[in-house]
Amino acid sequence: MAEETHNGFDGRAHTVVQAGHIEELHQHLHGIAGQAYPAPFQLPPVRVWFENRHDEQESISCAIAAHAIQTGPLVVALTGMGGIGKTALGFHVARHLVDRYPDGVLYVDLDDLRRDGVVEIADAVGELLTSLGVRPEWLTRSLAGRMKQLWAKTRDKRLIVVIDNARYGTEVTPLLPSSDCSLAIVTSQGPLHDLDGTAAVEVPVGPLAVDDAVRLLGHLVDDSRLAAEPDAVTELVRGCGGLPAALQVAGQWVRKYRRRSLSRLVAELTAELHGKGIPMVEAVWDAAYAGLGPEAARLYRLLPQFPGPVIDELTAAALLGEDPGRAGDALEELESAGLLHGLVEGWRMHDLLRGHAERRVQHEDLDGEQRTRARRSLVTWYRRQAARADLLAAGPRMTFAELPPVAVVHVVPDVEFASKAEAMRWMEAHRLALYGCVRLAFEAGLHEDAWALCEPLWTHFLDHPHYADVTDAFRTGVAAADRAEFLPAMIRMRCQLARPLWEQQLYEEAADQLRHALHACEALGESPAERKLQASAWEFRGLLKSETGALTGASADFEASKAVHAAIGNAYGVLLQTYLLGKTAIRSGRCQEAIALLEEAHRMARKQERERMTARTGFELGRALRMAGRAEEAHALVGAALDSARERGSRTDEVRVLAELAVLAEERGEPGTAAEHRAAAERIAIEEGGFADGGQSS
Repeated sequence: MAEETHNGFDGRAHTVVQAGHIEELHQHLHGIAGQAYPAPFQLPPVRVWFENRHDEQESISCAIAAHAIQTGPLVVALTGMGGIGKTALGFHVARHLVDRYPDGVLYVDLDDLRRDGVVEIADAVGELLTSLGVRPEWLTRSLAGRMKQLWAKTRDKRLIVVIDNARYGTEVTPLLPSSDCSLAIVTSQGPLHDLDGTAAVEVPVGPLAVDDAVRLLGHLVDDSRLAAEPDAVTELVRGCGGLPAALQVAGQWVRKYRRRSLSRLVAELTAELHGKGIPMVEAVWDAAYAGLGPEAARLYRLLPQFPGPVIDELTAAALLGEDPGRAGDALEELESAGLLHGLVEGWRMHDLLRGHAERRVQHEDLDGEQRTRARRSLVTWYRRQAARADLLAAGPRMTFAELPPVAVVHVVPDVEFASKAEAMRWMEAHRLALYGCVRLAFEAGLHEDAWALCEPLWTHFLDHPHYADVTDAFRTGVAAADRAEFLPAMIRMRCQLARPLWEQQLYEEAADQLRHALHACEALGESPAERKLQASAWEFRGLLKSETGALTGASADFEASKAVHAAIGNAYGVLLQTYLLGKTAIRSGRCQEAIALLEEAHRMARKQERERMTARTGFELGRALRMAGRAEEAHALVGAALDSARERGSRTDEVRVLAELAVLAEERGEPGTAAEHRAAAERIAIEEGGFADGGQSS
């Protein structure tokens, strides 16, 4: 895929269909999406025993039984300190209610999406919609639009939504399903006082009682010493404060030292906590840590640096600078010690243990040398894998960072990508770590790595518009390029930052970034690569002007870009700018000029054998011909665009083309055919969970 397609022409369609038909169709076809997409079930496997919480479960059962219709979904807020077992309780309740809520169980952890204490709620809603089968290209840009999509997708559904780690009620309400028959289970460390207008019930979750904690420890550790030494067991569980997270570690620690009496083990812990003045919980974690081998202990100290929520063998190997086999052994040792929680996709560290690991760092890595090496190794490995995934998914395009050689990432192998789709799935699965590595690199002074990581994230953004992540990353990329004083990156980062800004209607900031970029272009040389970068900057500014309705200025910028592409012999650049000029002429009402430009663009697309651009130039040419009163000529071109959209499986393009065919049919005196095309477009939009404008409504 040529570079210019990534400035503003990426397949996120801007179809225009009468929005008023959507609600009517939802009333008649609201079951289609549910039939087309299997009910999601996003609860982890049951891995540990669950003990007691009978009172809390009874409170939840009573709230469900008493919940009245016409009051919105029931919101159960589980509140209590970290490590107390709120999430485990929420999962336990949800598992036992799946038959009552057959349309699925969704899960979102707001802490995974939190940046500097703030959650980008639009991204959280987007995650729920994706789980309900809405593909990224159908997601609207704004929070308000995504909330409407969520309401439409959950209408009359019997769903459970588990919302983990909420801090404010305002983070919760946009994530609630619209159906009275749904249930939201929310966990929070404190009461959520601002759940206004919802049917909310708070269920406080306290520490486990001593007897319950003893039983849980017995489930975790099948050991005769527990029955033989009840006083020692009681002292141990009291020291753990009734926290299941602490009992898990204590259980693994007891299991490890099977030849010692419990009384001796507990006495050793008691001596340590008195000697150091630390709580028993901290002493339990210290004891578990002290029993680790050198490699597992080093990984434990390094894990707080990992910027993603879940780590796997390859990423742990990158953090350690070791081969994946040794990293896997260290991960399994940490899981056996109760210091990591194993998941299907990898391992996760509890926040309480993350804090403990950071305290161990302060004691044992005073010069920070281990952490510095680990940061560089992790960032370099992620930079290489993201660049490889981007090259496979998007093809050669304008980039300025070199691919880090294999030697730089030591013994950690590359990820094997079998296809473009697999490469993009890897990018999405690791996006939180990738975006986190941009900031990690910048804070470590690795400025080239910071802006270089942004280059593959650009392609990912075009398919997965996580606006908070990409805006933060590219702002950091701009700062990193400035610190590195690398002119092409300074220009490119500003241009790419401008697009998510204008898509969030931050037009002034976008214009300011492009103003600085074009000013910096004056210092570029005359090489083809430098001139192509300048042409790209002109194009970005033209797209911004087009977005804000400054069509005369947009045409001037596209003309300037086209002239540069022509001068350096970049045929695709000339094609793209001609196409953009034709679209701008249509919007300006200059039909004859649009026809001439789009005929030229269509001819170039066919000559260059670019199937997708051939379809799109033909589609826009058909629109221009129809507006000029030449509907018969337009019909063949628009029909060919429909065939192309269906062959490529692009349902957003299909909706857009069907809408145009409906208008053409009306102008040709075929109202029945027009109605069929509109109904087909609207049906696709509902099936996909979007609006009939291809997912771009605000």
